[in-house]
Amino acid sequence: MVIDFSSMYEGSNDLERIIEDMFRKSPFGSRHLFPKVNIAENDDGYIVDVCIPGVPPDDIELVITARNLIIKGERKSPEGRYFRQERSAGSFQRALNLNVPVDRDKVVAKNENGILRVTLPKADSVKPRKISINS
Repeated sequence: MVIDFSSMYEGSNDLERIIEDMFRKSPFGSRHLFPKVNIAENDDGYIVDVCIPGVPPDDIELVITARNLIIKGERKSPEGRYFRQERSAGSFQRALNLNVPVDRDKVVAKNENGILRVTLPKADSVKPRKISINS
């Protein structure tokens, strides 16, 4: 199941949508955002899987702000003479609008088999809380 956070909260990131549309409609062909991401939710928080094969952890920088998770890095081009090169190389940056409060001190990132998994625990203020009823 895919969850679109923009539909769950008021407001949208119009600038990000305009930039994405601009790249999709580029006269130089179809350009896809890199790296590709999946965002999932569970009871404890959110999980962001970032597909970055061939990029070592030392070449990745994660920054979390009050409203964004920023993923920066560089995929270096291997040495050699190519007849065809479809895998992009160079610097990249993705800024994901969180739209939800997370506990920034408990964010964890793990890189395994070319997938960077960033676990973003929900802030206590948004976790469901059972309320006792006094009689």
